[in-house]
Parts: sequence; structure tokens; C-alpha cells
Amino acid sequence: MIATLQWTTLGVCCFVTLARVPSVLRGENRSLFAIFAFMTLAILLSIDAPYGAVDQVLGGVNIANVLLRFIIFAGIFFLGFRLARGFSADDALRLITGPVGIAVAAAASAAVVAVFLMMDTAGSSAGLVALSAKDERNAILVEYYGAAGRLYPAFITVALFPAMVRTLRSGLPVLVRSSAALLALGTVAISLSLLSPVIPPSLGFMRFVLNYSAVLCIVLGLSLIWWAKTLAKRAAKKQAGMT
Repeated sequence: MIATLQWTTLGVCCFVTLARVPSVLRGENRSLFAIFAFMTLAILLSIDAPYGAVDQVLGGVNIANVLLRFIIFAGIFFLGFRLARGFSADDALRLITGPVGIAVAAAASAAVVAVFLMMDTAGSSAGLVALSAKDERNAILVEYYGAAGRLYPAFITVALFPAMVRTLRSGLPVLVRSSAALLALGTVAISLSLLSPVIPPSLGFMRFVLNYSAVLCIVLGLSLIWWAKTLAKRAAKKQAGMT
């Protein structure tokens, strides 16, 4: 089930990213392409085989996982910036790009690096599963490391949540409101992922469900926005041609 979810999410991300290439070549919506590309790389590095191959090149001490964390940070920043501007959420934009956002990004980055350096990181392991099994100290540090990595994405999505709710309650087109609903669900999933350290081992699969559900909701939500814009442009051209 988990492998199916991983590869399905990767497939969706790859498809959407490649679909954006023509627009990028025309110089349109490059930030949207960057978001999809970062998400695709993040999903790729969360799967065992690609992760192991990349990490071996980097020394086999799970540097690839740190790289993954910063790819997620970059992707979530561009996502937050794009959505805040797209939904005219000035309050969210100030939080994300202002002193508070910069401070949270810096604190989360420092925490990720600091906790990583405290762990015994020898031996490539996607999701650091093998590292958790080494001893109790490493298991605790891996949980702290994961929490640090989820801090900045949670901050961005929580900052965006009010704008998504406002859009849902607005009179905007159905596609736009549907995209806001999916993005809001992604926000909730990312926020709930902060509870990963307290999820019992018997329900460990829920961590994967929350993480990949969040990515799917965000990718599909962004795709609906793109589709809505495309339809609006076509309608405007058609109306202009009739007049």
C-alpha cells in the first residue's frame, strides 16, 4: 500500500511537472513549474531505490535526507508565496516573507542540521528507518529531526489556511473553490503530520498517508487553479472574437 501511494504520487507529480514545460518555455508561470519540480524531487528522494542511489553518491551517511528537507523547504516557500499572492492573502504574504517567516525558516533549518549532526547517520536509509532501529537514543533523535523538518511546512500551510477558507466561502468559480478545498485539506494533513512522534507503531502507516495525501492534495489543488486560469483565458478570447 505504501509503495503504491509513493509511486502514484511520484507519477502524478511527474505528469504535472512535464505538462508545465511548454508554459515555462514560453516564459509563463515559472514559479508554478518550480513548485511542481521541487515536489517531484522530494517524492523521488522519499522512495527507497532512488534515495539509496543518491545517498551513496553523497557518502552513504544520509546527507540525501538533509537535501530532501531543504528541497521541501524551498518548495513550500514558493508554494506559500505563489498562493498568498494568487488568493490576495496579504496577511499570509507578510507572515511568509516577513521577519516571522524568515525566523521560522532559519530556526527550522538550524534545528534540522543540529539534530542530524547529533545522530549516528551511517548507512543509507530512506526515511531514516534503519537509523531509528540502531538504539533508543538514535530513535529519539530521528523523531526530533522529523519534527524539525515538518516545522516550516506546517508554518507556511497554517499561514495560508485562512485564505483557503475565505476562498471556499466566496462566490468564485467552482474550480477555484475546489482548488482551495484541496489545498485546505493538504494544509490540515501537513499540520497533523506534526503529531507523528505520538503515533503508535501499530499505526505507523498513518505517517505515510498524511505526508503523501498532503502532497497529492496540494498538487491537484494547484492543477485546478492552472486549469481554471486556462479556461478563463479561452473564454475571454472567445468573447473577444465574438465582439
